[in-house]
Amino acid sequence: MNRPFRHVVAVMLLMAGLSSGLQAQNSPDEFIRTISQSVLDDLKADRSLQSGDIERLNVLVERKVMPYVDFQRMTALSVGRNWRAATPEQQRALMQEFRRLLLLTYSGAVRQVNDVTFQVRPTRGKPDDDEIIVRTQVVRPGREPILIDYRMQKSGSSWKIFDLNIMGLWLVEHYRNQFAQVVGASGIDGLIQSLREKNQTLAMSGGNAR
Repeated sequence: MNRPFRHVVAVMLLMAGLSSGLQAQNSPDEFIRTISQSVLDDLKADRSLQSGDIERLNVLVERKVMPYVDFQRMTALSVGRNWRAATPEQQRALMQEFRRLLLLTYSGAVRQVNDVTFQVRPTRGKPDDDEIIVRTQVVRPGREPILIDYRMQKSGSSWKIFDLNIMGLWLVEHYRNQFAQVVGASGIDGLIQSLREKNQTLAMSGGNAR
């Protein structure tokens, strides 16, 4: 995975945490604004998280991220049409390895969050929309801001993130293109194995593999 896209996933997970139950009556941009500050505070207060401690990051992701990301939809969209051809067992394996890929990627980039701030840009959409894109930017001292869009859907009494865009690159599309090539060459099992091997490489390098 290239270095710019590591930052995409890192910021996605960083801003997907939640410390208190936000309800759907909160606007999507307020949802993103509140949750970003919650997780940023956690990261700044815990040096083990800043150092990329994979076990503590796993706890953080389970507690503050996964309940508010439609991860099954994200995985299915990333796998594309091949998702429906996968058996339930293969789908579970894909979700497990894809989740670990994002977690390991996150652990490699989380060390760089101490000096960043987040700004939510004006959101386009109607108040009663069930799906909406929230536009934000990550401000880094002395560097150009990173523009990030979150594609979100209303889910019961809350919002869930299922895709994001950084500087014109959508995460789901990025992975769908990669995954389709692997499936075309070696099938669903080949994709699962490819993800496992990539995760092993990331684990050995501390999340810093290119």
